[in-house]
Amino acid sequence: MPYTYEYPRPMVAADVLVVRSALGSREILLIRRGNEPFRGSWAIPGGFVEMAEDVPDAASRELLEETGLDIPPGELVEIGVFGRPGRDPRGRTISVVYASEVAFEDSRATAGDDAAEAAWFDERDLPELAFDHAEVIPVALRRLDAGPRP
Repeated sequence: MPYTYEYPRPMVAADVLVVRSALGSREILLIRRGNEPFRGSWAIPGGFVEMAEDVPDAASRELLEETGLDIPPGELVEIGVFGRPGRDPRGRTISVVYASEVAFEDSRATAGDDAAEAAWFDERDLPELAFDHAEVIPVALRRLDAGPRP
């Protein structure tokens, strides 16, 4: 029998910020949510980590399911952990955020799974975002701009 205890457990999610350069600017891939919460709102692709899944694998899987982009877990840069209470109305959710830069020619995205739409947006003209993604994106972009960690 698996060990259990009486304390509540948070949900763990993995999100992936994907960026590409286009005509001298940088664009960010977002999905329009097909389900509640925030149905119809734009968000960074991502979702919940399954019980027997490593977090980077979940990030890669969710990205593929929601956008059709296949980026292996080893090519994702871990940006950080976002876990402010209240960031997800479904309950206590902690998200590990990853990022990746893709070449323009490798960036064709199509919505799938629970994403109603997938589209690229100029980083200077983003729509209103679900969850705390308006806070996550600038952190991720600064981390990508800083380059690899020593």
